[in-house]
Amino acid sequence: AATKLASAEKLMYFCTDQLGLEQDFEQKQMPDGKLLVDGFLLCVDVSRGMNRNFDEQLKFVSNLYNQLAKTKKPMVVVLTKCDEGVERYIRDAHAFALGKKNLQVVETSARSNVNVDLAFGTLVQLVDRSRGKAKIIPYFEALKQQSQQIAAAKDKYEWLVSRIVKSHNETWAGVGRKMQPAPEYQDYVYLEGTQKAKKLFLQHIHRLKQEHIERRRKAYLALLPQAFDALIPDLDEIDHLVGLGKVEKLLESKPDFLQWFVVLEETPWDATSHVDNVENERIPFDLLETPPAEQLYEAHLEKLRNERKRAEMRRAFRDNLETSPFVTPGKPWEEARSFIMNEDFYLWLDESVYVDIYGKHQKQIIDKAKEDFQELLLEYSELFYELELDAKPSKEKMGVIQEVLGEEQRFKALQKLQAERDALILKHIHFVYHPTKETCPSCPGCVDSRMEQLLGTRFTRPSERNQKNPLLDSTSVDRINLVILGKDGLARELANEIRALCTNDDKYVVEGKMYELALRPIEGNVRLPVNAFQTPTFQPHGCLCLYNSKESLSYVVESIEKSREGTMGRRDNHPAPLPLTLALVNKRGDASGETLQSLIQQGQQIASKLQCVFLDPAAAGIGYGRNINERQVGQVLKALLDSKRNLNLVGSASGLKELPPDVDLRIVMCLMCGDPFDAEDVLLPLLQAPGARAAPGG
Repeated sequence: AATKLASAEKLMYFCTDQLGLEQDFEQKQMPDGKLLVDGFLLCVDVSRGMNRNFDEQLKFVSNLYNQLAKTKKPMVVVLTKCDEGVERYIRDAHAFALGKKNLQVVETSARSNVNVDLAFGTLVQLVDRSRGKAKIIPYFEALKQQSQQIAAAKDKYEWLVSRIVKSHNETWAGVGRKMQPAPEYQDYVYLEGTQKAKKLFLQHIHRLKQEHIERRRKAYLALLPQAFDALIPDLDEIDHLVGLGKVEKLLESKPDFLQWFVVLEETPWDATSHVDNVENERIPFDLLETPPAEQLYEAHLEKLRNERKRAEMRRAFRDNLETSPFVTPGKPWEEARSFIMNEDFYLWLDESVYVDIYGKHQKQIIDKAKEDFQELLLEYSELFYELELDAKPSKEKMGVIQEVLGEEQRFKALQKLQAERDALILKHIHFVYHPTKETCPSCPGCVDSRMEQLLGTRFTRPSERNQKNPLLDSTSVDRINLVILGKDGLARELANEIRALCTNDDKYVVEGKMYELALRPIEGNVRLPVNAFQTPTFQPHGCLCLYNSKESLSYVVESIEKSREGTMGRRDNHPAPLPLTLALVNKRGDASGETLQSLIQQGQQIASKLQCVFLDPAAAGIGYGRNINERQVGQVLKALLDSKRNLNLVGSASGLKELPPDVDLRIVMCLMCGDPFDAEDVLLPLLQAPGARAAPGG
């Protein structure tokens, strides 16, 4: 209870932990070795201590209070360890203070850092009356405020950590230095200390690592079904294996095993450095021993079993269709379903699958029935002799035909397709009186078409003829080179539209056959090499000319004339005329106006002059103001193919110098719309060849 202390040249200690470690802390000496005491904190432990009687402690505190009161110095009673306080002890301590005059009580907890500053602040206010009076807050209310303050500081600190720390490989030493200037870090460390700040950091690092491991695990598990599909796609190979160990041995024996898996020296994989090797996407082999991987293997095995069962169901259904007498050509699915379906079918496949199989089967039996019916018509050819040429048979005649054929099973097979059966009869009648390859029911499998294809592929052109005619050089029926001519963006716009109709590899289907289509849009001066029709790598087979105004039509005419001027005067090396098609496109405005009619008339005149085809949008049945449609594109390409075939045949025939003695060769030549062509170059060598003869009048 002394108020004057003397300890010359002694250090001031703030904590007993500093004893023996004085050099590690700031050293302060007592001023002049003397110290005056201005006030006292009278501490009372309200926790339940072992072998300690609280009443005895309170008696000791009471005696101590009497001694301190004699000093006339301010005094504050401090209840310590309130976080473990006993309610009776706290009441008794308050009762003790209440019996003293102006004795204030502060409930504290040093462990929770609750009201510690308040205890000292209250005493300072009693010493210095000029300071504002501190408000004393009960322990539990102060604890609540303290907890809220710590929670807010913790949230801010965790936000700071999550913003700065993005990798689970970060260390506390490096991150701590980065965070020290931040107020979020400083506030939390002030309230909770550095160790708790480090603990939260380590928790965040652990969470980042677990998230990283989980992402890798999900990526591996997502890749595992693909590995199973690639390495063990055969059910017979794995269906008899018992236990995952045998499956693992089978996987290791596969040649592509190391493309999918990696065998680590240390396990488990998530505790090794492989977890951070993001460039290596191969699956750790020990992952197969985990339950999720086993489930994926079982799912793979079940998938293969189900696929086999579904394939068996499809085969059984097809077999059922082929043997069922209830499935006839043209019978709808709704009528046939009840006769051919059973409950087992529905267990494994959706009805849409069966409908698809049934549709394909129907197509096969309908095509076969039509072929058989066509043979039947040929067998009864005498029925069609009495018909008038180009006349549609009367109902009476059709009745007679149907009556004669009605008893034939091949006629009855198309009972549900009467309209198509009648159409086949009319088509057969048309073929009887107009027997061409276009009207042939077997086209494109008829002999005429086959012969044309055979001639086109078997005739070869001599190299000297190729050198004279670049157009015939290395031209193949499987490729079409098309020049699109038009100014002001017309050529490029149409080229883009045609490419949109092609497949991904620039292929286009014409007459059921796939062709490689190369487009060369030209919109500038054709005398410049960049706009030339023909280049060392591009030999055009035809030109599609576009216009939508008088100016663009003039550009087309001038470009064609310039292109032809470049080939004139070279009789020994003149190419065959380039097939042209003129099309009116993209004219905005009223389709009935005089401008449209004028453009159509001008286009027709120019087409006649150039001896080429003219495409009129109105005549083609498409709306004016649009580009040419897909059907017209197909017509243009088909015309080019026909022209190419003719050129191939002409070029091949012109190279013949001698005919085999047992060959009777008949040649029919059509010289169609183009520049004047010297037919003698082709015909004379043939007529002069040994064994050749000209037909009368030929």
